[in-house]
Amino acid sequence: MKAAHDAGFRAIVLSALWEPGAPANAALPPLRRAVDAATENEIEPVLAVYQLSSATPLEPSARTAFAEFAASLARRLPDVRTVIVGNEPNLNLFWMPQFAADGSDAAASAYEPLLAETYDALKDVDPDLTVVGGALAPRGADDPDATRQTHSPTQFIADLGRAYRASGRKQPLMDAFALHPYGESPRVPPTLRHPRSSSLGIADYPKLVRLLGQAFDRTAQPGSKLPVLYTEYGVETTVPTAQKPAYTGHEVVEPVDASIQARYYTQAIRLARRQPTVAGIYLFHVDDETRLEGLQSGVRYADRTPKPSLGAVRRASLRP
Repeated sequence: MKAAHDAGFRAIVLSALWEPGAPANAALPPLRRAVDAATENEIEPVLAVYQLSSATPLEPSARTAFAEFAASLARRLPDVRTVIVGNEPNLNLFWMPQFAADGSDAAASAYEPLLAETYDALKDVDPDLTVVGGALAPRGADDPDATRQTHSPTQFIADLGRAYRASGRKQPLMDAFALHPYGESPRVPPTLRHPRSSSLGIADYPKLVRLLGQAFDRTAQPGSKLPVLYTEYGVETTVPTAQKPAYTGHEVVEPVDASIQARYYTQAIRLARRQPTVAGIYLFHVDDETRLEGLQSGVRYADRTPKPSLGAVRRASLRP
């Protein structure tokens, strides 16, 4: 947490993985230590509660258990003021099924009641908690016949809006919407727009606002004026020879030089700051993952050596 603060980070996301039958008590000790460390270093702790697709809460009893798990953690972690519900439910890694047997949507229409029930459970704990929905991956195929079934964020937002309207709910689903605006590869800058595709990046902010408006405006759920959080963004870097002993495995993408990462992180922060409803951008990670198959997108190498992006992020976070 001290390393995160020194890099200019002012908020950090902590994960709580839900599984059927898992009590909140089991997840609480490490979360409490992390929350305490964050607050001691003037960092806002944000809690993300989600599951893997093998544990997708589709039945009413499972949704209730998930909502109670999230509410129990929020009740016992009073320094947490923001809770993200779900993680990339438009991907089959975190949500299954994505499509019904007839090829129609099954993901957003099942995520909507989970988000609604968890929203209500969290507001019962504290009406001032900020409940964040979405946390969508930036791309998806929208193909029910694909081997790996996924939805684009464009389609998922539309489906979520239809499910909400069909539910007849008179209360909101969320206080903010989250997106993970990763580029198609580390070489893609955050300034790239996707006007002719269903993908969403940071530069597609006008399209995102339009999609949220089409999905939710003129309902109890704010749409085009809904606060937006970019809760995961990262650019992977190459590993210099001196730092290679800290890593294992083999790289699976084509990373960029650390100076390019610094430039992209600066651009991303400045872009987000100019977008009126964007409330924050979260870089993933503070330190690189040691496995090269993972993400080497930190502002420090795995041995804690600073990258050029550390100073760039710190400067960008302090300047308008």
